[in-house]
Amino acid sequence: MKVLEVPGDHRPMSPLTPLIPQSSLSRRKFLGFTALNSAAALGLTTISAAQAAESAESSSGFSPAVVIGTGYGAAVTALRLGEAGIPTVMLEMGRLWNTAGSDGKVFCDMLQPDRRAMWFKNRTQAPLASFLWLDLANRDIAQYPGVLDKVNYGDMSVYVGRGVGGGSLVNGAMAVTPKRSYFEEILPAVDADEMYGTYFPRANQALGVNNIDPRWFETCRSYKYARVSRKSAARAGLKTVFVPSVYDFEYLKQEEAGTVPRSALASEVIYGNNHGKRSLDKSYLAAALGTGKVTIKTLHQVRGIIRQTDGTYVLTVHETAENGAVVARKQLGAKYLFLGAGSLGSTELLVRARETGTLPDLNDEVGQGWGTNGNVMLGRANHAWDLGGSLQSGMPALGIDAWDDPVNPVFAEVAPVPAGIETWLSLYLAITKNPERGHFTYDAASDSARLRWTASQGKPSIDAAKSLFDKVNRANRTIYRSDLFGDTRSFENRFTYHPLGGLVLGKATDLYGRVKGYRNLYVTDGSLIPGSTGVNPFVTITALAERNVDRVLREDGLR
Repeated sequence: MKVLEVPGDHRPMSPLTPLIPQSSLSRRKFLGFTALNSAAALGLTTISAAQAAESAESSSGFSPAVVIGTGYGAAVTALRLGEAGIPTVMLEMGRLWNTAGSDGKVFCDMLQPDRRAMWFKNRTQAPLASFLWLDLANRDIAQYPGVLDKVNYGDMSVYVGRGVGGGSLVNGAMAVTPKRSYFEEILPAVDADEMYGTYFPRANQALGVNNIDPRWFETCRSYKYARVSRKSAARAGLKTVFVPSVYDFEYLKQEEAGTVPRSALASEVIYGNNHGKRSLDKSYLAAALGTGKVTIKTLHQVRGIIRQTDGTYVLTVHETAENGAVVARKQLGAKYLFLGAGSLGSTELLVRARETGTLPDLNDEVGQGWGTNGNVMLGRANHAWDLGGSLQSGMPALGIDAWDDPVNPVFAEVAPVPAGIETWLSLYLAITKNPERGHFTYDAASDSARLRWTASQGKPSIDAAKSLFDKVNRANRTIYRSDLFGDTRSFENRFTYHPLGGLVLGKATDLYGRVKGYRNLYVTDGSLIPGSTGVNPFVTITALAERNVDRVLREDGLR
């Protein structure tokens, strides 16, 4: 069976790839880990290495560079700015997830969620809304700045991570590089040779991407469910592929052997992983803090952006307590401003700035080109002789690759159901090629951007997923499960894990993320990508950020 290889794994990298020696990177990560642990131990909302405390932000509230957010694009940008010696402040609306609760764990699991699970919700909102039409996955919880948020926009809801590390804290760790042909289709103006020769390898190396041991996969309990789905796909003439991950597969082996604490095998996925996952706080962000030039301020939400007559920017920032109350309203100045708050956050900031007149020269492309990455979730009923087992790894490692289908291209993650019992269920998150795009408008009453997306726009995704899995069901004499999504539907496309677009590269920005109409204002996250990558998008976001900040540092005179 084919393995989706990490570009650069088996051939020399471009001379541009190794920015810093590995020993230097390791030292920086160590310094960064020390800063994170110290901040957690002292309950601080400002995280920095000792030498950065005075240099990143002056007493006047001004920083040479500000990065909004701590997700993939933001983390890349902060590291490269720090390496270039530029004092940089990162503003994160969530908290630092580095302190154990009363149960001795930083994160809660999916079977016993508590207030740590969700961002200021009274009840958890898991993607599987029901089982046998009963709401068994969710619980009432106290409101708290939890790690996962579900932002609701009528016909579409979006899952996003909240905390230092953003989406890396709550995703399934699937580190997939898109097919080159499709990358060239969605971003035709970006040099694919450069991306696949330099920036994808650079991103994969820095993220800590690794591959599962195929021999272990064939015999382990953890992926019996994936082997069952592989057999079902093969009967339908479909191919499956192993998928790289930022979860440490060697650690996972030890989890199954019982020699280390369990995480992926302890129903830990969407509310965070206590072990094993190489989230951004363990890779890019740790290295960024270790440069001594980067400071992270947690529980700091940016609400507005103003450009001064001298070309600098002033941010209105709300500092919040863990009960959600605003404890301080601040202004922070910056010469260079990088938006890395994600497809929702960055887009809202610029839509608000344009419509309220604080950045009136933003063009009409701001808020356009948003998509769901074609996400559709579905389940199939398993036969008694094809059960997935009660022990299931929460980190997917296999996908059905039907992207070359000329009519209905689909890449379908073989997803786990880590319920700790046999569920008679095979679950999938299908990624489809849906040309429909949404857009954002400004709602003055709530001072927020509202997504305009209708249920009918999701139909192409359902049609593509149904075309693929109808074949699987026919070949295996199985049926869809209709008890999983709170009603009788078999396909769930009212949410996405992969929001993309809103500030599309080459339209709202130039081809390197510079916002049109304003100097020294940049976008560095998934809002640059026009709605689709064909695979899980975080590697693409990371590589594109590496490319863009590389050019900005060379050409824009940052200092």
